[in-house]
Amino acid sequence: MNIAPFDDPYNSPEIKIDPVSRLFPSLGFYARTLAIVCEAAWRTRGGYSMEQWAVDSRTFMRRAEAAGVRFHIENTRALARLDGPCVVVANHMSTMETFCMPGILVPYGPISFVLKRSLTRYPVFSKVANAMEPIAVDRVNPREDFKIVMEEGQERLSRGISVIVFPQTTRTPGLDRAAFNSIGIKLAKKAGVPVMPLALKTDAWGVGSLIKDYGYIRPELPARFCFGEPVTVRGAGKNEHEEIMEFIHWKLMSWRTA
Repeated sequence: MNIAPFDDPYNSPEIKIDPVSRLFPSLGFYARTLAIVCEAAWRTRGGYSMEQWAVDSRTFMRRAEAAGVRFHIENTRALARLDGPCVVVANHMSTMETFCMPGILVPYGPISFVLKRSLTRYPVFSKVANAMEPIAVDRVNPREDFKIVMEEGQERLSRGISVIVFPQTTRTPGLDRAAFNSIGIKLAKKAGVPVMPLALKTDAWGVGSLIKDYGYIRPELPARFCFGEPVTVRGAGKNEHEEIMEFIHWKLMSWRTA
């Protein structure tokens, strides 16, 4: 089983939306999402591969498109130019990016997410999350989390597995520079690999008021992903950290006026 990279750029095709999804977008979206999560969880019973994860991610994206969500993906050619693993550093806006990124990134090589440990305990979803060797942190003790990311992150990178880091940790609609830590920069420097900046806008999947993962779906808001150029960390990495934040900020501002 092989999965081809997305076209660069990729823009969702025009699709006729069914009446239920058009009138009740959240209902149509979550029904399709639950179905793919259950299908993927069932497949883990017989072993779950990185390629199958990417295929299921693409299936999620197609079903999201059928519910009215439109995807725009830019500069994946930067991934194609890498000759090894990297640390992907991205802002964090919603649950959608964790569902989409395997389908976008895995065609270029295996990946592992740094994620909160509670996600590895979710009913059904945990089966898929745990099958893909996540780097799980508790977000209670920053020093302990840092140690886990540095140790397990270097181990994944040494095996050719790229590591995805969301330095903001909390999902926010914009870039909070004060909360955007430099752990991705530190990991890349320690492992001797480049950093791949990723700006994303995924507020089409809203953050819920009671349960964050289940907010309203707003298909009128396009989901956007844009990769920057790989960054080599030199010295303490302060300049590179600023460069990555500036790239993400610039993209978010440009999308706001698009």
